[in-house]
Parts: sequence; structure tokens; C-alpha cells
Amino acid sequence: MFGARRFRGEAAKLGDALRRASLLLVVLFTAASVGNAQTPIQDAQLSTTPASSQPNETPETDPDPTMFPHPENTWWWISGQMNFIFQANPPFPAQYSGPNLRNNYNKATSRVLTLFLGAELNHDTEVLVDIEETGGRGISDALGLAGFTNLDVVRNPTIGHAPYLARAMFHHVFALSHDTVENERNPFSLFTELPRRRIEVRFGKFGVADFFDLNSAGSDSHSQFMNWIVDNNGAYDYAADTRGYTVGAIADYEERSWGLRFGEFLMPAVANGIDLQWNLRRARAENVEFELRKNFLPNRAGVIRLLGYSNQANMGIYRVQNDLFLAGVTPVPEITAHPPQVTTKYGFGVNFEQSLTKTLKAFGRFGWNNGKTESYAYTEVDQTVEIGAAVDGSQWLRRFDKAGAVFVSNGIGRDHQFYLAHGGLGFLLGDGGLNYGRESIFESYYNLHLWKGIFAGVDVQHINNPGYNRDRGPVVVPGFRLHMEL
Repeated sequence: MFGARRFRGEAAKLGDALRRASLLLVVLFTAASVGNAQTPIQDAQLSTTPASSQPNETPETDPDPTMFPHPENTWWWISGQMNFIFQANPPFPAQYSGPNLRNNYNKATSRVLTLFLGAELNHDTEVLVDIEETGGRGISDALGLAGFTNLDVVRNPTIGHAPYLARAMFHHVFALSHDTVENERNPFSLFTELPRRRIEVRFGKFGVADFFDLNSAGSDSHSQFMNWIVDNNGAYDYAADTRGYTVGAIADYEERSWGLRFGEFLMPAVANGIDLQWNLRRARAENVEFELRKNFLPNRAGVIRLLGYSNQANMGIYRVQNDLFLAGVTPVPEITAHPPQVTTKYGFGVNFEQSLTKTLKAFGRFGWNNGKTESYAYTEVDQTVEIGAAVDGSQWLRRFDKAGAVFVSNGIGRDHQFYLAHGGLGFLLGDGGLNYGRESIFESYYNLHLWKGIFAGVDVQHINNPGYNRDRGPVVVPGFRLHMEL
């Protein structure tokens, strides 16, 4: 009886997810059909070759790996994505278990459905909006790991599954030169060309990681690696609410071979909170990034990015809370047990990409923050190093396939270690004790293009010292991804 009820419950959840996905599919199909009706001649690919001798449409010959075409000559944009990730972990060794990462068998499925909308107001101004719906969960409810295995998971599953406004931004380009460069239209920029020398200004709601610390080989959980420490710098405690978004402004100056961007953003009112603090005297974040595009190897493109950030918010200080515990004021260290205050967390990062061949690319990151103030917005990492490689499938005649492998090692400072070792809890970590060791993660994936905008991916992650604890693990987490580009 119990098994039947559980099966019916899981079936109901799956049915609900499929209904939501079908609704988004219908909306996109209708919009795409209208767009094609408006521009049938311009979008058609005319050929004098007899139909019987034309090549079959395969993943290798598709001009664009999306389910619906996206015209280049319209003032509007509409597209969508659906991403489903299933992950599981078998039982793993653990001398003890706290309230976070559970050492028994776990499985979980997450989904992210996104509808992207945009409109060009004129040749240098546009408005971009997208709406998301998320559901499901991560293994152990996304707790117990600094480098959690699924970037798509919302870290607080209690905030609900109703669709929400993820991004709504105004984008303006100030031309500083007459010559232009081609730009591929995408949900974050609809312009087909941009001035070579320019200033771009954005303000509104978006994700800081949409524009800072990007890496073409390791930033997209929908087609590349799944672990959130691989896709973003773990020591970069960037401003974000629980879902990963904030409100702010970015100014980006771009030259031929380099760029410099600065951003000012709102911080959450509490650690990992959904509400933002709008009083800039109480909380704010400044970010700056310099990007140099250069051939570091002969005839091979390379990029290096240098990042710095400073957060001010109502954050606790680990040493202060540890001292209160040692003095007997609190039974365990509690990072939130302090009166309202404004403290500062700062850090820096290095991010690089280097082409080795036409299809193979090396990439990596290094990140550090001061580690004394509370991990507040992203994850509990004070220092990280990452090195990996990615390849596309052109070499074996599958140009939309992708594969990659990466190694990441995370660490925390001594005050943070003492805090966790004596029973302190962060918004992700805390086992009731800590035999400290660096959390090390190896991840590899293959993403297979099935047909048009449909992709399937397999992924495996091996995690040593989960949550920096030598008394637990290692943990192996296989995963499967289904992705649709609409």
C-alpha cells in the first residue's frame, strides 16, 4: 500500500512537471510560428538541388541546434530552455552524520524552465526579460557540500514553485568607434553587431554570474559541468538571493583585446535569503573585472580575467562567535547570534581559458576571500583552485557534442574550521564535528546532441572529504541531464 501511494505521488509530480513543460512549449511554438509567418522569404534556405539528393537533417548538419528558428532581422526575441537533472549517490562511509549530507542512498531530480523575452527599442537600446519556474530538489536537499553537485538546485526548497521574474534588465550601448564587430544574438543581447570600442550599461534584475567570472568551457550547467564550484568560482561570494539573482547596475568598457567592467549590486537581507536589502548603507556589493584577450600560445586564442569584489552586509565574524562559545555564552558557535552590524567580506579571482587545438581547450580558476566573515550568498568556500579541459565533438563529426573533465580543490580558513568542528552550522555545512581536510572534486561529462534542440548528458562526480570532513566519504554522484533549447 505504501509503495503504491509513493508511486502515485511520484507520478503526480512527474505529470505536473510535464504539464508545465508542455505549456511553455506551446507558447514558444506559437510565437515561433508567428515570427516565421512574418519573414518567410528572408529565413528560407533556397536550393536548386533535388529533394531526393539533399542531405538528411542530422545533428551534424543542423545550422542551429534549437527546436525553433530565431530570426536575425526582427526587433523582438523569444526563446526558451528546459533543463532536467537526475542525480543519486550510493551509501558512503561516515563515522557520524549531522543534519546535512546524509550518508545513505539519495536520489533527486531538479528542473528549470525558462522563457526568454526581449525587444530592441532602437539600434543601441534594448529591454530583456525572462521568467523561470523551478522544481524538484538536490540530493540531501542541497546541503552538506561546499561544492554541491547541481547548480540548478534552489538552495531553499521551501520558497515555492510558482513562476517568477528571474531577470528584467535595460541594456544600452554607447558607441566609441565607427567600426563594428559581429555579435551572435542571444537572450542577453539582441544586437547583431556592436561597436568595436564601446561602453555597455545594464541595470535591473539579473544574475551577477551572467556577466562576471564567465568561462566558455565551465559556466553552463545546462550543457557543461553540473557542480556549482566548477561553473562559478567557489570563493566568489557574489551578491544573490536564494535563487541566484539580484538588482544592480553594470558598466562595461570594451576595446579590441581587453575589457573592464564594474558592478554595484544589492545583497540579501540574511544569509542565503530570498529578500534583498535595499538600504545601501546597510548592505551592498562592488565587483570589478579586467579581461585580457590574447594569444598566449602561437595562433591559439586565450583569455585571462582578474576579478575583485567587496561585500558589505549584516554578516557574523567566525572568531567572535568562536570566542563567545569558548566563554560559555553560547552552547555551540552560532554565526547569526550577533546584533545588527555591517561587516565586510572581500576577495579576488583569476579565470583563464587557453585553446590547445581547434577543438580542445584548457581552463581554470583560482579564488580567495578573507574567510573571517560569514559565508553569506553563494557557498562556504574561502579558497579554491580549479583546472580542467573541454572538447567539442567536431573531431568525431558531432560538432554540437561536448565533453570535459575537471579537478577542483576547496578550502576554508582556521576560524571557519574551528566553527564547524565545534558544532557550528552554516547555511550549507555542519556535521556536528570536523576532521578537516580539503574538499576535492573530480567531475567529467559528455553532452550528446540528439536532434535539433534536444540534448542528453551523462555526468559523474567523485568527492573526497565532503564538507571538508575526513571522517566522511568519498562520495560518488552519477547524474543524467535532459536539455531542450527552444
